[in-house]
Amino acid sequence: MSALAQSILSAAQTLPEGGLLSPKEFLHLGSRAAIDQTLTRLLREGALLRVGRGLYALPIQSRFGARPPATQAVVQAMESANGEVIVDSGATEANALGLTTQVPVREVFLTSGPSRILQLGSRAVELQHAKRWLLALGKRPAGRAIRALSWLGPEHGARAMKVLHAQLAAEEWAAMRSARSMLPSWMARAVSEVVDHG
Repeated sequence: MSALAQSILSAAQTLPEGGLLSPKEFLHLGSRAAIDQTLTRLLREGALLRVGRGLYALPIQSRFGARPPATQAVVQAMESANGEVIVDSGATEANALGLTTQVPVREVFLTSGPSRILQLGSRAVELQHAKRWLLALGKRPAGRAIRALSWLGPEHGARAMKVLHAQLAAEEWAAMRSARSMLPSWMARAVSEVVDHG
């Protein structure tokens, strides 16, 4: 194995599961062409996985063989590397909050960054650029509730609000109330009704 390949693998091994490597990190070790060739060789040998454009990760060795890193680990690595907000989709949130029994078949996340597809072995993970109001309250329960409501839509909003009213703490309703000016009018109205009459 070349010294460059060894350096790339050593760097990958210092990262936690899902940690991401970019060719730019190794430009001090050789030309871009040499780095790209080495990465291609490591991919062919199964020593690295290509997760997305210019992004590589180490496969995880288990007693059942090599597997791609967990989706959540890769998403967290992308958040910290790029400074983007990445959260579960409305469908995932609605299911987690007990507002639907429908289990999403695709892995979809909403992001403040560009839309793109990550490839984790045979799993395709979709990152969709989202409007600011969908991300405003982040991963806290109020943010999760807003994304779930958005996915359910106005026709199911009132029923969902009743369920959420029993689940969410007062400070989460306060957070949702403070975000009303950003929300679609049907949702802002529904939040107001719960807050004012709940």
